[in-house]
Amino acid sequence: MGKYVPPTVLTNEDLEKRIDTSDEWIRSRTGIEERRIADNETNTSDMAYEAAKEALESANIRPDQLGLILVATVTPDYTFPSVSTMIQERLGAKNAAAMDVSAACAGFIYGVVTAKQFVESGAYEYVLVVGVEKLSKIVDWEDRNTAVLFGDGAGATVVGKVSEGRGILSFELGADGSGGKHLCHKEFIEMNGREVFKFAVRQMGESALSVAEKAGLSKDDVDYLVPHQANIRIMEASRERLGLPVEKMSKSVHKYGNTSAASIPISLTDDLAEGRVKDDDVVVLVGFGGGLTWGALCIKWGK
Repeated sequence: MGKYVPPTVLTNEDLEKRIDTSDEWIRSRTGIEERRIADNETNTSDMAYEAAKEALESANIRPDQLGLILVATVTPDYTFPSVSTMIQERLGAKNAAAMDVSAACAGFIYGVVTAKQFVESGAYEYVLVVGVEKLSKIVDWEDRNTAVLFGDGAGATVVGKVSEGRGILSFELGADGSGGKHLCHKEFIEMNGREVFKFAVRQMGESALSVAEKAGLSKDDVDYLVPHQANIRIMEASRERLGLPVEKMSKSVHKYGNTSAASIPISLTDDLAEGRVKDDDVVVLVGFGGGLTWGALCIKWGK
């Protein structure tokens, strides 16, 4: 795995100077303390490239060994060419097909599940999946309900065959287009916070339990939870549904805010670096996003 976050930090105190909000209000409702913001010269593809490069190094895989590149994003540099083709060229992944996936904050899960099919079928040996967003370019910085939530960044993983008993044990993907109006992008991100909160609390908890059950496990078998880093209260609701202690839940929302499709891989990359996820741990990844979409994975960690 690999990640990239821009060096520029935007704190709650910085936002206090720009809009009618407060550090205490933001922390108590979201758990966010600061977020990273990409400058005008840094595009979505630049962040994706840096995370991808790190993931390939971590996996000890050469770019020319990749059969497919999937990039989950709702903030591409252009409508086309896709971000995936742009990083294919920069990486030198000359043998890889490439496409972008649009499922908002659930995009990384959708990407990994898609990669799993290609690897299991034998079509490709290795698939690179990147979740990346430059949400700062579609945030209304005058809207205090959304301006405090989002950040920029990228996370990436290489999907390939692993040893017997390890890898993706089960998955769940879902969508409810009737709720699309509650979280959408027109000129800027627009969100009905109350409706999204209700949906997310219910769906994240249900999906986390569902993938454990599909894997033939009980919630007591789950060692670690990596929820989409949207809001600490939503994340806590998922953790409580699984009955996990606080230290068994990934938490990076305070550092990066909501980075949409990048949030789960960024958080998991940090967890691996800090030794919170170990080989043979049962790890549940779960996310939700605009669409409305959701997805979850149950993984027995290890190569």
